[in-house]
Parts: sequence; C-alpha cells; structure tokens
Amino acid sequence: MNTLITGIHHVTAIAGGAQKNLEFYAGILGLRLVKKTVNFDAPEVYHLYYGDEQGNPGSVLTFFPYQGLKMGRHGKGMLNTTTFSVPMDSIGFWTERFKRFGITYKEPQERFEDEIVIYFEDQDGLGLELVFNDVDNRIGYYSGSFDETNAIRGFHNVEIWQEGYELTAGVLTQQLDHNLIAEKGNRFRFAADDKSGNYVDLVCAPDSLKGLAGSGMVHHLAFKTPNKGSQEALREKIVERGLNPTPILDRNYFTSIYFKEPGGVLFEVATEIPGFTVDEDLAHLGEELQLPEWFEKQRADLITKLPEIAIDKTKYL
Repeated sequence: MNTLITGIHHVTAIAGGAQKNLEFYAGILGLRLVKKTVNFDAPEVYHLYYGDEQGNPGSVLTFFPYQGLKMGRHGKGMLNTTTFSVPMDSIGFWTERFKRFGITYKEPQERFEDEIVIYFEDQDGLGLELVFNDVDNRIGYYSGSFDETNAIRGFHNVEIWQEGYELTAGVLTQQLDHNLIAEKGNRFRFAADDKSGNYVDLVCAPDSLKGLAGSGMVHHLAFKTPNKGSQEALREKIVERGLNPTPILDRNYFTSIYFKEPGGVLFEVATEIPGFTVDEDLAHLGEELQLPEWFEKQRADLITKLPEIAIDKTKYL
C-alpha cells in the first residue's frame, strides 16, 4: 500500500492580536506572510499563514488572531512547542537578534545527536524553538537581514505532552504511517518521512497540569497527504479506528479532515495540492486579503470588521 501520510503540513495556533503577530513572525523571525485570509469557520477573524517563499508544506505556521483573548496554559494533552530548523552556524545571529528585540530565550542545549536547541516564546506565550543543524538542505525565505546562512528553513519537529505516549503513538503508527525513529529519556520521536520538518515528539509528562486552550496555544497539527484520493483512503482508516473524523472540507488551498487523537490533540490531514498560488501569483503572496468565493459577497462587510495590519520591514533589518 502507498504511504498516505508524507509528513507535517502545517501547524495552526491562536494569537492575541493580528498586528503584533505579523510583526513577530514576518518581522523578527523573517518568515514570509504567504496568505492573508479569514477563518473559514468564523470569517470575522483573520487566518494568517507564514512560511517559506512558496508556503511549502512543512514550513507553514498559521494563526487565528483574537484580540484580547485570555492566554492558555501549556500542559498535558497539548502541542506545546513548534520547532524551526536553522543552519548550525547561525546561533550567534539568532541570540543577538533575540537580545535586540527583547525576546527571552533559554541557553542552547543538546537534544538528539547533531541537534542544538534554543527555546523561546512569542508575545502570546506560544512555545517555539530553533534547532541548529547541518542536515536540512531546504531553502528558507530570504529577505532583509536573512540569507542562506541564517534563515528559517521550515519546521523541524513539534512537541506534544501526554500522560503517556502509547495511545497517541498507536494512532501515529497504525493510522498515520509514522515510525518510532529515536527516543531519549521521556521523549519519543516519530516520523512518516525521516527528515527535518516531519518529526513528531511525544513527551511523557504525567506530573504536568492539563493544558488549557487560549492565545499562545496550538489549535491543531496538520499532516500532509498527496491528494484527495489518499485523503479519502486515510479517512476510512480513521473511521475504522473509531475516531470520528469530519467530512472532507474545502479550505481553498487544500482539502482537510479533522479528528481528535486519544490524548486530546486535534489532528488534521490536509492535501499537498493545490497550494497558495490558486488566487495570487508567487511574487505577490500575502499582499491582499483573499477570500474563498463563498465569502466574496461579504467582502465589504468583512473589511470593516477586520483590523488593518501592515509591517514596516525596515524596522527588522
């Protein structure tokens, strides 16, 4: 049987405000805003997508920004940390950048072999890391102060805390084509494709409190599947597991199904196609508000309700 899951597609989180979110991710971190659209389930809220130049699966961190929303809490049953891959020799660049913009960070530490990790958080408390390594050959987005020596290449891994790892691991290995590829202490690393951008780390944290939803927390983790045919086959496997997935939903840039894994984390399976150039050309991704056709008749009303956001990139050179 062909592999139905090929890795991580995107991570979606909740933010406390759109303007500060844009400044942090497109300014300080140097990611590209590849799509400015709305939450298809709540169109009076933005859905902002950040990633590499093309918004390739495995590079895209997205946000639903709700102004003034109460902060959540890291803990069991949550995806607590999203980790980006950067070149090994860029530690000095990033620590100086964090100092310049007043971002508190933990001292570098070794995790697995050939991985040096720095933990930090955004303005809402979203858990983030940089993994410094020389095994990832993906090309990051280059703009301003960023080039091939320091730019974010995409995700490296995500980190989920659970009471125990076995139930979540069962879904990853039996339904989602993952394999256990490394373990160290209470950390178990799984991947459908053993390379940077696809790692799912399950961390056994029985003594931690249960996580709480809110700003600064991940809403869901999306895995990628090649097309709608593989998505339909995958959905059948999830139904057989008794996990009650949604119908296939049109998200304009991909189609999706959603379900909760036994530990409580919301999983999505999204198609790799058609991608973000269906309504904007590559050179102008993220520049204008894009709406699916079923919301176009509401455009004028939505524009009055969505806050204006813009970034002066000269502040982040």
